[in-house]
Parts: sequence; structure tokens; C-alpha cells
Amino acid sequence: MRATMMQFPLTLPHLLERAARLFGSNEIVSRLPDRGLHRYTYRDFRDRARRLAAALLAAGLERGDRVATLMWNHHVHLETYFAAPCAGGVLHTLNLRLHPDDIAYIVNHAGDRFLIVDDVLLPLLDKFRDAVNFDRVIVARLAGGALPAGCEDYETFIAGGGAFDYPALDENDAAGMCYTSGTTGRPKGVVYSHRSIVLHAFATGLRDYLGLSEADAICPVVPMFHVNAWGLPFSATLVGARQVFPGPHLDGASLVDLLERERVTFSAGVPTIWAAVLRELDAAPGRHRLASGLRMIVGGSAVPEAMIRAFARHGVGILHGWGMTETSPVGAVCFVKRHLQGLGEDARFELLARQGVPLPFFEVRAMTEQGEAPWDGRTMGELQVRGPWVAASYHDLAAEADKWTADGWLRTGDVVTLDAEGYIKITDRIKDLIKSGGEWISSVDLENALVAHPKVAEAAVIAIRDEKWGERPLAVVVAKPGAGVPEDELRAHVAQRFARFWVPDGFVFVAEIPRTSTGKMLKAELRERYKDWRRE
Repeated sequence: MRATMMQFPLTLPHLLERAARLFGSNEIVSRLPDRGLHRYTYRDFRDRARRLAAALLAAGLERGDRVATLMWNHHVHLETYFAAPCAGGVLHTLNLRLHPDDIAYIVNHAGDRFLIVDDVLLPLLDKFRDAVNFDRVIVARLAGGALPAGCEDYETFIAGGGAFDYPALDENDAAGMCYTSGTTGRPKGVVYSHRSIVLHAFATGLRDYLGLSEADAICPVVPMFHVNAWGLPFSATLVGARQVFPGPHLDGASLVDLLERERVTFSAGVPTIWAAVLRELDAAPGRHRLASGLRMIVGGSAVPEAMIRAFARHGVGILHGWGMTETSPVGAVCFVKRHLQGLGEDARFELLARQGVPLPFFEVRAMTEQGEAPWDGRTMGELQVRGPWVAASYHDLAAEADKWTADGWLRTGDVVTLDAEGYIKITDRIKDLIKSGGEWISSVDLENALVAHPKVAEAAVIAIRDEKWGERPLAVVVAKPGAGVPEDELRAHVAQRFARFWVPDGFVFVAEIPRTSTGKMLKAELRERYKDWRRE
């Protein structure tokens, strides 16, 4: 027996048209390079995205062609988010924080034909333009700069777009593309489908996860070039929420001003961004008036419990999330289940510091050498995942096929525990675990404990070679400005929380910890730097 339901494709034109028809007067706000604010409505956004789509087709865009973007977070980038895939092309966001050589490699590997670039980023384009071959370069002149030779003005380009009819799109057609920015090896491309983007938007918006609605004002601080700003431009458009974009202004003072001025109710970013916001709030307690009930999803790296507690004192709720470029990216978000609401304060904050509960249709398991680990909250194993918005391969990179198991699960490289309630807790990356005397030590747990010390701003824990124990932990610490931190004080602080063999053998103080373009700590660089460290 067959069902009697319609075959209705899950494609992005529906989101674009729905937003304009049902929420057409809702605002989209962008902070421009000169700090001015650009405002228009969903109806304006839909009309301009359609004109861009028509212009791309008139310029020769064919089905599956890649349209690259080199832009900050603003309304023109949002227009490209929808125009390229709705015209049958593929949106490819380029990470402007990568080295120009890496950007050139990505452009060439992806086969990008078109580039839409901010005028303020033209100096970056100049550093790799000779190494790539775009058919057309279109410049969004938001700062009003001169138009270089060989480039086209964005406004002039879309003005010539003319009428636009949506092509017939299959929900499994490629719609978006993003490259990983991992700590080792060349970036790897992941290609998202219309279907995977739409399902990801539905699932993340559920109340127990991001809980998005038309009443929200959503500000993605996470860059739009980083895994589609965690899908927020799509999910916000799906529900018709007001969207607020920070442009290139990501310092703590600018973000607090924007969050306050535009009454933002939901935001997203990595811990380093929120650390700057927290410093701004702490510097003037009581002066800022953020929207009541402001929620922030934090991901990219583990969020210290101390940060969650600190924001709670300002009335801001932190949602701890987990994901990867390969998972679109959101796979889990932490919330407190109904029957756990009675937990004491300490237990509640400890729970909120976990990576959370998997989204619907996102399946997880922790695997050890002996097989699947029990969900007991203690047994560590590699997190493996599968689901409708999880990549099944990389773009044109067969050599990386071992990233997937024979039975079709993505190997994430994260070491986790799963408890009986389904809460995921990352204990480390496989390559960052420390094995001392045959026992595992979690660098993440040690880092979170160190950051909880009132004089510590950041901490990274790495393994160093030891003749007796094989490996021992070394803590690399960034002290808060003006705060001297005696090593004995840190040692005693850690010893209160962990077994004696977990306590680092040494503490090295540095001005900053090296990070990737997306805020992840470069522990490989630290391991190389301190490979010969010995206590004097």
C-alpha cells in the first residue's frame, strides 16, 4: 500500500517566499563598515535576492555552478545565501580568516566560477587573485570604495537581473558548500543539499533546542562564512524572525551596543567572542540593558562552566551546542529535562556545561576498541554520528573515506561519554587525550577547571613526553590582565577537583594561545613548541 501524500520538495525557494508573504514587514538590520545601520524588510530582501538570482543566470550561471562569497555578516551576504541556490547554483562561503594560499586552494578545488566580495576585503582578494580564475567578480560596495578594474558593482549587477522564475529544483540538489578549517591537513569540502539545510532549520528551531520564533531578534555573530553561520540565516528566515547582522565589528563593545540597541533575543558565537562580551559587561555592571531572556548558543569549542555561570549573573542564558562542518553543523544542544529541573545549582551548571542532547533524527554512539560504549556517563569512546544533515563523504576527496565507518557512521574524532539521559560530554579530541601510566586524562576537563580560577583568562592542556609515565599534562595558561597567578595556587586549585595523577606537571604562562580561524586552540602548535619542556 502506498501513501496518499503529495511529493513536495524541501527546497529553499519555499523559505524565501514564505518569509516575504507572511512576515514581509519584519526587519533585517546590518551594521555597515562605517558603523551605520542598514535596514530593510523581508519583502525587500526577497525582491533583491530574486534580482541577484536572475542576474547570475543572465551572467551564465548553470546548474551546480559555485558562487563564492568573501563577505562579513550583512544583508548582501544574506541575499547571496538564497539567490545562488534558488537559481540552481551552489553557495560557497570562503573563510576570510584563512591564509590567502589556503583560500586559493579552496577556490580552485571547489571550482568557483563567481565571486561576490565586500569592498573592505578587496585587499585580501588581491593576495590570491592571481592564483585563481573567477569568471566574474562582483563587489558589494558597502564602504563606498572605488571599483577596481575587472570587477563589477553589486548594485549595478542586480539592477540588470530582470524577471526571475524559479527553476525546477530537486531537494537533493547541492545548495551550499563549506570547507573545514581543521588543525591539520588541507581543508576539506562539505556539500549541503536543499533537503539537509531545510531539515536542519526545522530541527534546530525546536523549542528544546534553539527555540526560535517570529518574535525573536536573531543576531548571528558566528561568521556567515563558517558553516552557514550555524544555519541561523536559514532557520531565522524559516520562522520570519527579525535578523540583526554585526558586519565586521566583532569587538566586545560593538557587540554589546548592537545587542542592546536592537533588543536581540538570540545570538550565536564561539567562546572567544563571548569572553570579550563578558569583559564588557563586567567592566560596567548594571549599565547595559540587554533584552530580557537573551539566549546565546555557544559552540566551536567547549564552553567553561565558569562562563555559563558568569553570563547567568547578567541574566543571559547560555545554550551549549555541539557540531561540525560535516554536520551542517548543529547535532546537539544542551537543555535541562523536566525531571531534572530540581537539581541543585552546582549540578545544574555542570549539566549545562555538557554538549547536550542529540537533535531528532541525529543518531549518536560512542565507540571503543571493544565495541559500542554503554550509556553510563563514565565509559569514554569516539563519538560517531549519522543523520539527514550529516555528510556521507567529502567533495572530490576519496582519500578521506576512512572518516566514515563501514556501516555508514561519521567518525567525529571527539572522545565522549554518553549518560543514560542521552547527554553528550566531550572529554577530548582523540589526538589530545593524555595517556599517563596507562590511564586517560582529559585535557578539556583540566582546561575548564583552570579557567574557573578567578585569575585565569584561558588555558590549554597538552601532553608532553615522560620517560616513566609515557605522557604527562602541561598547562599553558593566559592570566587575566594585571593578575599574577602563582603556580602553587593553580596546582592546589586543580588538586581540589581531580586525582593527584591528573595535576599538570608544570604551568607555562603565555600572552595568548594560538587558535585556528574559527577559534579552536592549536594544540599541535603548542605540542611542538613545548615538546622538549622539562621542569628546571
